[in-house]
Amino acid sequence: MKSIKEKIVSELEIQKSKFITVLYPVHNVEEIKKFLLETKKEFPNATHYCYAYIIDQNERCSDDGEPSKTAGMPMLNVLKMQDYQHVLVIVVRYFGGIKLGAGGLVRAYTKAVTTALENITPISLVPGMRYNISFSYEQLKEIDHLLKNISITEKKFDEVIQYQIELPIESCETILQTIKPKTLKIEKKDPIFINNVLS
Repeated sequence: MKSIKEKIVSELEIQKSKFITVLYPVHNVEEIKKFLLETKKEFPNATHYCYAYIIDQNERCSDDGEPSKTAGMPMLNVLKMQDYQHVLVIVVRYFGGIKLGAGGLVRAYTKAVTTALENITPISLVPGMRYNISFSYEQLKEIDHLLKNISITEKKFDEVIQYQIELPIESCETILQTIKPKTLKIEKKDPIFINNVLS
């Protein structure tokens, strides 16, 4: 299973229509609406903003005014065929005056997504778990040292320090046993997928 590390933008011209593909890494469905709005602001007044996404068991696509199943579904199929997860793809189309027909649209949207994915370094997704840990300010230096190779997704500095960390399932117990004596509290949160760069 693969994902992407960061936002990617790719552009293609087919029969005078401009197809701009924007790829986003996504963690939850709530992010979809935000990224759609962001893309519409970045590329205003386009003819269509078609999209597809896969997040775990959730997958959805939209033709956004193109003929049924000529845009969103081909885009979703590319993500599925190439085994991508936690990815949102939006293809912004500026109509160039030449109608492509149903077959031409399917080929155009497929090519737009395929071309964008050719230019990235994929990230592997491994099963993991999210935790919240709390510790005192006296422990900060030591905890930071212990977590130097761990993904810290959130930090809060109140009466005590709180970190949200993401650990691979295979090494969860080992890492937790190492940091447990240094912490005030460890709270298990959600099962997730964690990004690892593929070589």
